[in-house]
Amino acid sequence: MCTSALCLVCVSLLFRTSLSCYQCFVDVQDSLRLCWGHMLTEHNVRNVDACFRKLDRIFNNHERVIEAGRVGKGSDKQLKELLDAEILPIVEEFDKKLNNDTVYEERLQTAADNFIAAASKLPRGETCLWMLPSMCISFMHPSGFQSAGAEYNCITCQYDSCEFPLDCPVKEMKSMENSRSRMWCEVPFHLPDDIEVIWRFAEEVNTQQVDQFKEVTAGVDTLYSIPSTSLQHQGTYLCEIYSGHRSIVRLFYYLAVTPQVVAGYTELQEIFDLTLLPGGRLLPVPSGPPLLLPPSPQLLTACLTALLLLLFLSLGALYWTSKPKETSYAEQSDGDGDVHLGF
Repeated sequence: MCTSALCLVCVSLLFRTSLSCYQCFVDVQDSLRLCWGHMLTEHNVRNVDACFRKLDRIFNNHERVIEAGRVGKGSDKQLKELLDAEILPIVEEFDKKLNNDTVYEERLQTAADNFIAAASKLPRGETCLWMLPSMCISFMHPSGFQSAGAEYNCITCQYDSCEFPLDCPVKEMKSMENSRSRMWCEVPFHLPDDIEVIWRFAEEVNTQQVDQFKEVTAGVDTLYSIPSTSLQHQGTYLCEIYSGHRSIVRLFYYLAVTPQVVAGYTELQEIFDLTLLPGGRLLPVPSGPPLLLPPSPQLLTACLTALLLLLFLSLGALYWTSKPKETSYAEQSDGDGDVHLGF
């Protein structure tokens, strides 16, 4: 009866705080055997409760222990093996024996440090914290979520998944006609080495119905590039990644193409709207030093023509003003000749 009561008290002490790697893998009976002979040096009395508080501090509430336990899928068995290798020898050594709390402190802390060092070398799980906001974290789909990206959680004693769905919602993209368009088939978790990437296209429609797509390319290239986008490229693009003939994820991109003529008209309309205020009034002149803009080619041509015309007029006027003087000099020479002949 007393043993059962002691077990009940110890179990309640173990689970009064959040779980951790120690409680995920170490059996309750082993913990009872470990803490049975815990002695408080100051009072020289046996105190099992103090031993469990020590386990909480060193293992269960230790951030480094919890972080070391964030391993990839399938590595939880190795976590148990590592922790058993550190704890069970102490259990066998301390079973039914009295030991001071200082001995417990030293041995348990060493066990925790060894566990952290060994567990940190195991394959890591892909954390969800760095997923981009544009990724489909909360999108639900009947096909479910991927197990890829799962990591072991010592708080819950189970694997947590990034919940990256098989089918992501369509991502809207816009492109100008005759410009380059690029789409990347990327996911926020590690992909196997034997992947195959298949790109498909559904012309003009925005859809996720796989039967409406036609295969475009197949290989390992996660980039789909269109050097010069035309109107016939408008539609939905599907990127599907396979591993061992099994589909891992499908990403959808809807590309909307804007014709170049419409784009040019839109730009002119925006410039006109910015130039005039309601009522036909021009925008007020901004305060501060005037903004000098380069003259237009038409204005430069008009100015150059006017300068050439002015130059020709000036040369013509100069010519006509100098011509009468030459005539008068000629007449004077003729007069002098007549006088000479008279003598």
